[in-house]
Amino acid sequence: MNIPIPADMPIVAKGIKTAFGDNVVHENLDLEIHKGEIVGLVGGSGTGKSVLLNTLLGLREANAGTVYLYGTPRGELSEKERQALNNRTGVLFQGGALFSSLTVRENVMVPMREHTDIPLKLMRDLADMKLHLVGLPPHASTLMPADLSGGMRKRAGLARALALDPGLLFLDEPTAGLDPIGAAEFDQLILDLRDALGLTVLMITHDLDSLFTICDRVAVLLDKRIAINDSLDKVTANPHPWIQEYFGGPRSRAAAMAGGRDQAIKGMS
Repeated sequence: MNIPIPADMPIVAKGIKTAFGDNVVHENLDLEIHKGEIVGLVGGSGTGKSVLLNTLLGLREANAGTVYLYGTPRGELSEKERQALNNRTGVLFQGGALFSSLTVRENVMVPMREHTDIPLKLMRDLADMKLHLVGLPPHASTLMPADLSGGMRKRAGLARALALDPGLLFLDEPTAGLDPIGAAEFDQLILDLRDALGLTVLMITHDLDSLFTICDRVAVLLDKRIAINDSLDKVTANPHPWIQEYFGGPRSRAAAMAGGRDQAIKGMS
């Protein structure tokens, strides 16, 4: 039986089960993402973070349970409604996942070509605007993905994710492979875009700095379900051994201190 879900909640998952044959990855998993927040999804290797992401995106069907999109069960949506909601969702896959045979501008234009009928010149202008929005210089639009640095590829992938002006953004390890300065700049970009565009963001990450500096809540995937989905102070107080080991080490303490300094600086500005 479906339960009432507020229409302004972008994603709610209830009782999700996913399995590959006899291998059960998720069992009775619940997850809520509130409008306008940045949620970090963490969990050990093999816990099914990417599988959960694909399930929320509708790229695979759950074996049981319901995914609600803006208050409506996905299974009750018509094809037209599902496509409209998909257009409200942007995804940045690991590494940017750009098409190697297309220029950066052409990559950003792909969703526009597939889902809109706007004139080609306007597509180009919009693509260039998105590239500017994510901090890429004008000349980057005509480059091929192979000509970009890792950080620039991620920004180009983010511009493509924003091509159709989504309200919901999924990020898969957005700062993986970046140096500390590049990762911090990308974190700040996500925070600025969230504030400027009113985005709701779910990101899979192992980056402790990201968790402590930009996430409103952290969802911890353990034992086939979300063990806790709350603010970091409550997450770090959870007695589960994995959580204590993950958030109790020296790297986590350093990230927490840095995050506290960043928040203090913001408060003074």
